[in-house]
Amino acid sequence: MPLEFGVFDHVDRDARPLAAFYEDRLKLIAAYDRAGFYGYHCAEHHFTPLGMASSPSVFLSSVAQRTKNLRFGPLVYTLALYHPLRLAEEICMLDQMSRGRFMIGVGKGVSPIEIGFYGVDTAKTEKIFAECFAVVTQALTQKTVSYEGEHFSFSKVPMELTPFQKPHPPLWYGVVNPDSAARAAKAGMSFISNAPATAIRAKIERYIGTERPSGCAAPKFGMNRYMVIADTDEAALEIARRAYRVWYASFMHLWWKYNQKPPNVNYPPEIDAQITAGTAVVGSPETVLNALKPQLAETGSNYLVCRFAFGDLTLQESLRSLDLFAGHIMPALRQGHRVAAE
Repeated sequence: MPLEFGVFDHVDRDARPLAAFYEDRLKLIAAYDRAGFYGYHCAEHHFTPLGMASSPSVFLSSVAQRTKNLRFGPLVYTLALYHPLRLAEEICMLDQMSRGRFMIGVGKGVSPIEIGFYGVDTAKTEKIFAECFAVVTQALTQKTVSYEGEHFSFSKVPMELTPFQKPHPPLWYGVVNPDSAARAAKAGMSFISNAPATAIRAKIERYIGTERPSGCAAPKFGMNRYMVIADTDEAALEIARRAYRVWYASFMHLWWKYNQKPPNVNYPPEIDAQITAGTAVVGSPETVLNALKPQLAETGSNYLVCRFAFGDLTLQESLRSLDLFAGHIMPALRQGHRVAAE
């Protein structure tokens, strides 16, 4: 399978008025489309500057209209906050309006603070996730929905809306450890991971060693990286340090406010530590290319997922990174790249 390129976006807020912020972000996403990227993945967060796409379906409906070939979807829909029938209908609409470019990313949610604002017991999110996912997949593939569970109960609900893609749009998962990679494999999902190369390799190996449902398309193994590219290493590093500090403050906003620590992640306050770990790649095109080649070779990833917009990066700064990446790095990485065996 050839190497493909994608984008992950928290859609985190900066100092611009929201209307201008959304317009600039949509212009940038249109540029991803023109540059030949495979997919765009946006996060869902609530009541925090970390995420201004609190309703991914609403935001992505605009993405559908601004792009022609780019696939797109949430990473992830926080299923504990959704009524599954309503969500299934939204998925069908987005997939039909985009002529089959929608991707379904699902998860239970990583922030108990955000979920708690909606009155959802975080101790129940695992079970709610499983039930909601079961109902959604049934609603996307059958003419009626009947289900009996602890949290949802339906009897012969007619489904007028259907997805464009059959049997349903491709499924995606955010993988944090090898066990979650195995869960993704069992569900026939592709995945994206933001981790050092050795950790991603372990997740891919666990995925490959796990039996998948028959008939699934070949999976994508995504390696996610912060990315700032400029004419010189010094210029790129100066921009990246400034922007990352703003992103980090947004990421920590609710945790600091409620004196808690985020579960399962420990992001450093400066991007220099991310660069050392390999989870951020910053510099001139030559520096970035030389950093990415060994990581892709080590992991066997077939999907490089970039973060070109975070913190207070301006539209012009993000577009410059994108232009340099598309002009110098994408063609070089595609030549002779080897991916993990499926």
